[in-house]
Amino acid sequence: MSTVVLKHIQKIYPNTEAEKPKKKKKKAEEPAEEKSYKLKVTDEGVIAVDDFNLEIKDKEFIVLVGPSGCGKSTTLRMVAGLEEITRGELYIDDRLVNDVAPKDRDIAMVFQNYALYPHMTVRENLEFPLKLRKVPKAEIDQRVNEAAEILGIVQYLDRKPKALSGGQRQRVAIGRAIVREPKVLLMDEPLSNLDAKLRNQMRAEIIKLRQRINTTFIYVTHDQTEAMTLGDRIVIMRDGEVQQIGTPQEVFNAPVNTFVAGFIGMPRMNMFGGELIKENGKYYVDVMGTAKIELSEDKQKRLAEKGIESRPVTVGARPEHITLEKVEGAMLDGVVEVSEMMGSSVHLHLNAFGRDCIIIVPTLDLEENAAFEIGSTVQFTLAPNAIHVFDPENGKNLEWA
Repeated sequence: MSTVVLKHIQKIYPNTEAEKPKKKKKKAEEPAEEKSYKLKVTDEGVIAVDDFNLEIKDKEFIVLVGPSGCGKSTTLRMVAGLEEITRGELYIDDRLVNDVAPKDRDIAMVFQNYALYPHMTVRENLEFPLKLRKVPKAEIDQRVNEAAEILGIVQYLDRKPKALSGGQRQRVAIGRAIVREPKVLLMDEPLSNLDAKLRNQMRAEIIKLRQRINTTFIYVTHDQTEAMTLGDRIVIMRDGEVQQIGTPQEVFNAPVNTFVAGFIGMPRMNMFGGELIKENGKYYVDVMGTAKIELSEDKQKRLAEKGIESRPVTVGARPEHITLEKVEGAMLDGVVEVSEMMGSSVHLHLNAFGRDCIIIVPTLDLEENAAFEIGSTVQFTLAPNAIHVFDPENGKNLEWA
């Protein structure tokens, strides 16, 4: 078993600003501009991670995702033992490890910058953690050869890291972690230094790898594509707090707030001003005072169960859930500003009601030689079964929050 449980984990960095001696202002000096923090600041200091709760199952692949500075790498480093936990409890296989040294946690970590020993060959890099543990030579050879075979680096075993490409170095770094056969494998943005083609290739390699080794993965990234393709579950973070935990499909189909809705999905979700109208027991959205759309049955049911009444809302619709189908009374207008041919689809950037709106139009749905000229007007509507309604004040999804 390789379970990991984080209970009410909090990380606070002491506020060193208060300790610095204040400089005297000159008479002619303008008032200093007040700094704004996205993270919470208390008398104790800056809260980098606040009340983080997560139960990770044996062999599960968990992805922590969010923008830079949201606390995901700090959380990973607390699991590794590289950062001290301010409050809360961390369990690995039902063992409290808050005060256990990193080397005794039976974890391994893969870093963004590979962290290979440049003076050692690939084989020596792979052997090094096993030699430290005084593993018998025969077993070292077996584990190294197996890892090299799994990762396709057998032919590079006698080379030094400087003779390898970025993707090959990252494979060696992963190999050095898995030869230890750790209970938990931590990966901190391991693909961010690679070009787009190599990132795609390495994502596939990591998916294959997790099928071949018996370990639990915790993976950190700011790339939502990596999160969606790799994770069994995704933990979406913002400003030190967990926003939503769920499978890739759950967070895509049922985002709990506008932040998750905008962060997950590429291109991002379109947002419009509007009204939620409850009329004769049914729910409609009035988008920008122009289009009135009846919501699908499942959405009607969820809103009714929560007792939602008519109110102003922010209406969300993903680019792939906007269509050019003509529906009387439900059409919106937009002016084409950019038309991107992507092969299987056309991405239309429209100016709709003074804001950017993106529509994905499958090329199979287009007539031959159809073109969207810059400056032309396009009429579109929103799919009733894929509309999201958010509270304009707190951003919460009225169906799910």
